[in-house]
Amino acid sequence: MTRYYSIDEANATLPDVERILAALREQREELIELRDRAVAASPPEGEAPSAEAQEQIRLLRLSMQGQIDQMQAGVARLVELDVTLRDIASGLIDFPALVAGRPIWLCWRLGEALEVGYWHPHDRGFDSRQPLAELPTGRSSGSPA
Repeated sequence: MTRYYSIDEANATLPDVERILAALREQREELIELRDRAVAASPPEGEAPSAEAQEQIRLLRLSMQGQIDQMQAGVARLVELDVTLRDIASGLIDFPALVAGRPIWLCWRLGEALEVGYWHPHDRGFDSRQPLAELPTGRSSGSPA
């Protein structure tokens, strides 16, 4: 069953979410750097890699797997929180919420103030996000107690 957040609940969760997203972003950047180093260490097609190159590539791949494992743990934590990760690079996430019985997304992005400031309809994306002041009821309702 999906958890629905109130604005206050989403805001209370943001410090943990911000920490996870910042780590995911750093891990993603490290993974890209490791991949680029592995590609650079690989010999041209048709050439056999030296023993030294093979060892370097093996170590880079192990490091890459470590980054992937850490990223999977961060994503799993977001899933546990019922937070939808939209984009690691920008740190974009959505909290499921209800307004007048209608599902919406409370939208937040890494780097914004530690409070949700936007929402968008459940069936639309980031391009349709609007300020919370434009919510039809002004506030969202969370799960029943």
